[in-house]
Amino acid sequence: MKVVTFGELMMRLSPEGHRRIQQADRFEVHYGGAEANVAAFLAQMGVDAFFVTKVPANPVGDAVIWHLRKFGVKTDWVIKGKGRLGIYFLELGMSQRPSKVIYDRKGSAISLANLEDFPWEEILEEADHFHFSGITPALGGKLPEIVGEALKVAKAKNVRVSCDLNYRAKLWTPEEARKVMEPYMEYVDVLIANEEDMAKVLSIEIQGLDLKTGRLNRESYVKAVEELVNRHDFEVVGVTLRESYSANVNGWSAMLWEGGEVYFSKRYEVHIVDRVGAGDAFAGGLIYGLLAGKKPQEKLEFAVAASCMKHSIPGDFSILTNEEIEKLASGTTSGRVER
Repeated sequence: MKVVTFGELMMRLSPEGHRRIQQADRFEVHYGGAEANVAAFLAQMGVDAFFVTKVPANPVGDAVIWHLRKFGVKTDWVIKGKGRLGIYFLELGMSQRPSKVIYDRKGSAISLANLEDFPWEEILEEADHFHFSGITPALGGKLPEIVGEALKVAKAKNVRVSCDLNYRAKLWTPEEARKVMEPYMEYVDVLIANEEDMAKVLSIEIQGLDLKTGRLNRESYVKAVEELVNRHDFEVVGVTLRESYSANVNGWSAMLWEGGEVYFSKRYEVHIVDRVGAGDAFAGGLIYGLLAGKKPQEKLEFAVAASCMKHSIPGDFSILTNEEIEKLASGTTSGRVER
């Protein structure tokens, strides 16, 4: 199976432990980005996962490529050019202090990309699945047009398309997001979102929502997803359900709409080491479940288990095996030492 993902890969700089940025005298380096995280997950599941992007033509760009290859991601369509590598600073929260992200990505190589940089007819040849997120067109420049061209080619080649809405308020406004993202939806087969994404990007509000107390109105989620499907004719919709009690303790579950039926996963209480990339692990798990032909409840439990485990792993990429995920999905949740 061949999966192609397209987006930006960034350098992440974090103070050690749970220090604040003002306290840091050194930073830990990780690389990541929504679509790259998905590609890395799928590569570890044995899928031929290609990540498409543009990086600077310098040793930093080389480091990014090496990092992707270390995880088994195919880099045939990682091109080099002018610009820099985007950076973001992540200050990990704890207890009632939330995590904080500061972007430093203006002038990145991917944001300076042109349509001719990516020959989508070649890139998507014999592909089974194409994945992107709302973060990529939000970077501006020619990227909205580039994403649009990829979607047209994917549709012409009968390639299944998934989109994680991934709304980022620091990148664009809801109005800007809707203007760009709404026209994409006719090409999307699999939609992945949370309650904020649906409201900000597709104007779908979920009523009776109180994440702080852990009260999730399932009927409201179902109604919202049914409205989405009626509006855009998606084949599959996956919605993550995060209940945020504190920066490091969350409830985690998800729902799936497929074939006119709605499914809810088991719920996990997660004690967070690093939540970055958890949503991407869910997306990767859902894509893998589709490729593997899993039944709806099975693919949902697999995706939720994968994303649950990602909360325990430092860095943006998941480092998981299929066996570990299946074991958790089947109900082994004790975390006992394996000897």
